[in-house]
Amino acid sequence: METATTDPETAEEDRLNRAFAALSDPVRRRLVARLAEGDATVNELAEPFAVTLQAVSKHLKVLEEAGLITRSRDAQRRPCHLDAAALGRLTAWLDGYRQAVEERYERLDALLASEEDRHDHHQDHPGER
Repeated sequence: METATTDPETAEEDRLNRAFAALSDPVRRRLVARLAEGDATVNELAEPFAVTLQAVSKHLKVLEEAGLITRSRDAQRRPCHLDAAALGRLTAWLDGYRQAVEERYERLDALLASEEDRHDHHQDHPGER
């Protein structure tokens, strides 16, 4: 019998995959945008859409399974909440790549500036090497 091992790196990759897959749908992105303004019930979330309440519920279930939203019970109300920590994980993942690209551009800028300085120096002093 094989035992399941939970590799933290694999688990994080799975969470990211589910979150990005959930956000690939424009309706779900609009639901997330609405929840960024504040908690809302399914009825409130469905209001601006030309889809059934059941379709919105299915979208919310995908977002919930991806860990992007949570639901609670407040008497008869069942509001949905955006999970800031989940968005933080997505942002951190994207920021890692953004930072790497910015560092590459900074190195390229420095290299180009040094080449330009060398070129200017040779133009000012043509006999020097």
